[in-house]
Amino acid sequence: MTGVQTCALPISLSMASIGENFLIKKINGKEEVRRFLENLGFVAGTEISLISEISGNVIVQVKDSRVAISKEMAQKIII
Repeated sequence: MTGVQTCALPISLSMASIGENFLIKKINGKEEVRRFLENLGFVAGTEISLISEISGNVIVQVKDSRVAISKEMAQKIII
């Protein structure tokens, strides 16, 4: 992935634009939620790309995988 977007103010992944690349700044939430997202590859410093969004739920390219997560989970990922 190239052309990583940097946001002036931290926003959640649920507010990101489709087709853009982002760098994860932080994962919010309870320890179990953070661990769940980390196991899917959502780790601070990782480059991700928002592939699509349907009713707030998103499909994200993380490393070599595409992962679908709920709007609630996307809100915990700060870019």
